[in-house]
Amino acid sequence: MGLDSYLWKKTATDTWSPDGLMKYDVTVTSDGKPVEHVDPSKVCYVIEEVGYWRKANQIHNWFVQNVQNGVDDCGSYYVEKEKLKELLDVCKRVVDDPSLAESLLPSLRGFFFGGDEYDEWYMQQLKYTIELLEKILKREDRGVYYEYESSW
Repeated sequence: MGLDSYLWKKTATDTWSPDGLMKYDVTVTSDGKPVEHVDPSKVCYVIEEVGYWRKANQIHNWFVQNVQNGVDDCGSYYVEKEKLKELLDVCKRVVDDPSLAESLLPSLRGFFFGGDEYDEWYMQQLKYTIELLEKILKREDRGVYYEYESSW
């Protein structure tokens, strides 16, 4: 048990681009054979887990405050790329100057949320987040959006 957080990348299988409709062909197989109970022509999204945090309560708190309007309900929330850029900037600022941690990226106490110290674990989570978001933000994918979800 504990705080688990996910960043999902959802790619639409068909989307409009400046050149017209882009359609992705989806193939669903198991052991190299088509899965009969999934109709590939009806698949609307491909969902990938692009981020996972374990007891990174400071990251979770940032999403709750900046994406979820202060509501911490284990829901799934759309995240604009601009918000991911904001989180990246905050993480970099705190890594560069750890004295800003409590004011810019405060820990969040919770029964299963892990430690609330501004220690090495805290900083490791920020460095992981920076690496993750830099990778995501350098891509320009059409028909892609992101969702944040947590469970505890």
